[in-house]
Amino acid sequence: MTTLTEAPEASAARETPARRRRPVDRLPYLLLLPCLVIIAVLLLWPLGQVVTMSFFKLDNVRQLRGDREWPWVGLANYTEILGDPFFHTVLRNTVLFALANVLLTMVLGTLVGLLLNRLSARMATFVGTCVMLAWATPALTGAIVWKWIFDDTSGLVTWLFNALPDGLSTALFGRADWTGYGWFNSPLLFFAILTLVVVWHSFPFIAVSVLAGLKSVPSELHEAARVDGAGPWKVFWKVTFPLLRPVFGILIVLSTIWDFKVFTQQFALAGGTQDRTTYMLSIYSYASAFSPPPKYGLGAAIAVILTLILLVVTGFYVRMVLRQEES
Repeated sequence: MTTLTEAPEASAARETPARRRRPVDRLPYLLLLPCLVIIAVLLLWPLGQVVTMSFFKLDNVRQLRGDREWPWVGLANYTEILGDPFFHTVLRNTVLFALANVLLTMVLGTLVGLLLNRLSARMATFVGTCVMLAWATPALTGAIVWKWIFDDTSGLVTWLFNALPDGLSTALFGRADWTGYGWFNSPLLFFAILTLVVVWHSFPFIAVSVLAGLKSVPSELHEAARVDGAGPWKVFWKVTFPLLRPVFGILIVLSTIWDFKVFTQQFALAGGTQDRTTYMLSIYSYASAFSPPPKYGLGAAIAVILTLILLVVTGFYVRMVLRQEES
């Protein structure tokens, strides 16, 4: 009696997709686990604490140490903040400052990146190293240097204005002696100087990132565009920019987040939290939480609002990127 054996091909064809499915490789998840734990401990847990504090009335250090109870107030801190006209002024200052800094940082960083791409290798290395020194300088150190530059007695800017002819200085600015002039006393001048400091510290990262993106663009595309009669601006706008749009998108989001959170430079230039006319959200949160009388819950609510604004900006960019990939 003969027994019919099933061909291997037929047996494999009748295998269900579930049987042919490859086993899940858990090794990548295990390798990511230590990083996820560190992020949870250093980021998510403090963020959760801030969110929790925003729903309580905390005005004493003993409450933070756990020696006293935390009175629950619900959304009262948020209601107080959103109903305060001063908060709307601070929010306006923050938005306008961030928009101006993002625009200036992106424009200057892109121009420097294009310049580095056109220079020879040796010169590009030299210029790039000099540019990166500004980004490598700690924010506090850079702010202290710029504060000395605008010092009202021995600062470089004061010396330069005093070096102008008296007649010219008077005709242009209405004064001849600049010794003792408070560069940081006017809100408009303060924000102008703060913008100068932040852009000086931020544009090198943009320049190097744009340079890295330019190195990935095939030179044949630029040469073909020039052969067709396109000028430098048209080459950039029609060839370079579309190819580097994802890079520019990431840089804009990062710059927006950084400029919304500016604190160190403002605190150093203003000498503390005394000048409320120059407040932005980050320093407003700090001043509300730690200036006497302390209101830790109120400061935490402002910090949560700032975080939500940044999450909206980031979510908008992620949605835009996903739409571009789908199309």
